Amino acid sequence: MGAVLLGAFLLRVWGTDHGLPYAYNADENAHFVPRAIGLYGHEWNPDYFVNPPAYTYVLHVVFSVWFGGREGVSRLFATDPTEVWVVARTLTAVLGTLSLWLLYLAGTRLLDRRVGLLSAALGAVAFLPVFYSHLALNDVPTLLPICIALYGIAGVLRLGRPRDYVIAGLGIGVAAATKYTGGIVLLPLLAAAASQSAVPGGMRPAVRGLAIAAISALAGFIIANPYAVLDFPAFWDGITHQSSAAGGETQGKLGLTHENGFVYYLWSFTWGLGWIPLFAAAAAIPLLWRDERRLVWLLVPAPIVFMLFMGTQERFFGRWLIPVFPFMCILAAYAALELADRGGLRWPALRPTLVAIGVVLLCGQGAVYSLHIGQVLEKEDTRNMAREWLVEHVPPRSKIVVEPVVPDAWAQDIGNPSRLTSNGNRWVKFPTSRSRINPEDPDGPLLPEPGEVVHIEDYERVLVPSLIDEYERQGFCWVVTGSTQRGRAEAEPKEVPQAIAYYKELEKRSRLAYEASPYARGRGPVEFNFDWTFDYYPRAYHRPGPVMSIYRLSGGRCAG
Repeated sequence: MGAVLLGAFLLRVWGTDHGLPYAYNADENAHFVPRAIGLYGHEWNPDYFVNPPAYTYVLHVVFSVWFGGREGVSRLFATDPTEVWVVARTLTAVLGTLSLWLLYLAGTRLLDRRVGLLSAALGAVAFLPVFYSHLALNDVPTLLPICIALYGIAGVLRLGRPRDYVIAGLGIGVAAATKYTGGIVLLPLLAAAASQSAVPGGMRPAVRGLAIAAISALAGFIIANPYAVLDFPAFWDGITHQSSAAGGETQGKLGLTHENGFVYYLWSFTWGLGWIPLFAAAAAIPLLWRDERRLVWLLVPAPIVFMLFMGTQERFFGRWLIPVFPFMCILAAYAALELADRGGLRWPALRPTLVAIGVVLLCGQGAVYSLHIGQVLEKEDTRNMAREWLVEHVPPRSKIVVEPVVPDAWAQDIGNPSRLTSNGNRWVKFPTSRSRINPEDPDGPLLPEPGEVVHIEDYERVLVPSLIDEYERQGFCWVVTGSTQRGRAEAEPKEVPQAIAYYKELEKRSRLAYEASPYARGRGPVEFNFDWTFDYYPRAYHRPGPVMSIYRLSGGRCAG
């Protein structure tokens, strides 16, 4: 188990400084780290509940210890944020690694030590948790309280002691306070309690235990998210906003071409966990039904209910599956070992070989792609390469157009703001974050000044060929594009025909001055996808980032 934990941690910190000093993941850049630092400026109320704050609080405490409090971390984040991001990402890796130890303990309690060990080994190499351990997001940290809850639930099933109900309840509460969907671990607790109640004389202890678990869960949730009670209106607004965003009540996410969420999540399991682990988890259902049916009710409903619920949303991403990975790992490990044992009964001399083959088949795909992602992330990001080219070839104060594939700080020399521009940027950026073009009717009349804010999801909807004229008229001669934006339009060209025409017009009226590609020589491109485009799963990737293209316009004030 020590070897598994060491290997898991190394996979999770390999390339942990990718992209820095810029955090290119939009969620990572906007949510937890900045808000953990922001807590120094006011009370512990995060004033933000779209994501629950437990992980933010943990980051805040770690920053206080590591950097000595507000002055140290704030100064560093403003002048050289690399160390801040590395500390935050390493914390994610540590929490993810600890969750594997708890998964081992839970699997051991539910079945045996071999199942616990193989469950942890599969979780150690599974691609999705390995990749998202490289980012300061709450997906992987949620696994820790989920596995604590599973350990307690295993104790409820096997022993039924009050302390196990307490552990399970606390785990459930903290999991929901880290990521709301972490509350799915409530289902196996109900199954374990129902199993205990079926024992003669077990109804009263089970009901009492559930009451203890409910109190513990509430306590864990409030301790990790106290302002859910102290500032309930803001908490409810955050929940409502999160629900409407995932449910697609706002304008659809351009580029999300999959229409069936259930199929999408099944597909996500095939690469995020692995084809063979998925089939093994399915095969575990009849095997457990024969051996111990109550484990079927404990382990199987949660992944199914979770996938059914998430599949009904209008937006879906592979990383949203991470909360049910512990269930899938235990099921897959049990099936692999059970099948190997059955073969060993027939051919006893081959039993160790069959077990070894089962381990390799179960963990092989994840190991290959997790090693691949480490090699990718350790290389320079294409967005950093594009910036270095601009620094070398485009003078300060030049006017440039940059698509929203980079954070605002990308245009500034971090820690050394320019005196040549009003906002300290090295170059003067065209205001792509605001537009007078109506994203719902780009061919219609212009919106009144100063226009409306344009979010990343809507950027392609406000692109029209006439913008090229505007660039040249105002002297914005350099245009920087990224395939993570252009790819959205090319994935659904009928939705944004004006954007397709814009890119054709841009290529027609400019020369390509520089291009940085993330693909290995002779490989790619990879079709746009809201998972593979951003997590670099395909083997075609050689380095992180989109295809970055820098164009030089030649008309209007850009002539000559």
